Amino acid sequence: MSRLIHTLAALALLGLTAGCSDTPDADETSFAGAASRKSVPDASPFWVDPASPAARQIRVWRQEGRAGDADLLRRIADHPAALWPTGETDPAPQVRAAAVAAGRAGRTAVLVAYNIPHRDCGQHSAGGAADADAYRQWIGSFADAIGDAKALVVLEPDAVAHIVDGCTPGQDHAEREQLLTEAVDRLKQQPHTKVYLDAGNPDWIKDPGRLVAPLQRAGIGNADGFALNVSNFQTNEVTAGYGRELSKGLGGKHFVVDTSRNGNGPLEGSWCNPPGRALGTHPTTETDEPALDAYLWIKRPGESDGTCEGGPAAGRWWPEYALELARNSRA
Repeated sequence: MSRLIHTLAALALLGLTAGCSDTPDADETSFAGAASRKSVPDASPFWVDPASPAARQIRVWRQEGRAGDADLLRRIADHPAALWPTGETDPAPQVRAAAVAAGRAGRTAVLVAYNIPHRDCGQHSAGGAADADAYRQWIGSFADAIGDAKALVVLEPDAVAHIVDGCTPGQDHAEREQLLTEAVDRLKQQPHTKVYLDAGNPDWIKDPGRLVAPLQRAGIGNADGFALNVSNFQTNEVTAGYGRELSKGLGGKHFVVDTSRNGNGPLEGSWCNPPGRALGTHPTTETDEPALDAYLWIKRPGESDGTCEGGPAAGRWWPEYALELARNSRA
């Protein structure tokens, strides 16, 4: 079973219900205009989405008189989290809007490309492009929409790890590795885009050596590095150690780590909306690890892993879970 579940940008104001296949197209003006009106308190180089689900929820709760809860939720809204453009439909409107807004703010947009065919082996985040040609068109549109903006793209959570764990059928391995290689190359045509190919988490593929050959076949050589712990809860210490080992096997490739929900570490035996979790290290490029380029909030805190523990569908905004993450965090 996959230990990773995707997140998607949740843009609806009242329902806050964006999910796997029904995220509304982002309007370029709404992103860029809101960015120009809102000062960004976060000190990282990454763009803070002023139209994030957390920011919208704060406004709703203030109107409802929940000022204390709204203040706690600023622990999420005031920091950058990755944007997951909707799969199966044209990603360009959302990507372009984020790229424009980030550029105007002088920051880097953090994006996730998550639409590989046979995505998530038919589990909570099932879906993806209909076939290889559809994926090539989708990733091309994604890349074109970035343009000359500064962007960091986490490429296809789960995709390589599912090859290693056997979830993805053997007959699909070669095509997937080829598509990932092409996706890396296409995204790297954008002059200011960095690409990190997802490599699972330490609790999934426990021996990082098993990932080396599949990552090489999937184009890691031309990528800026790999991503770890996406949508998971492994601690910084454990994940950084794992990353160092994998980096050695890949000739010194750098990596990034998702710290969005790892403040209390994992809950043994539970990866889908586990209770009692907390926000982790704020996004930053100051890591004190030579090969670790950044701690990032790749999973958008407060978006569900799936219909477990009382949660909504994968990628849907869940305000009470977001509040718990914020309440349990140190700051």
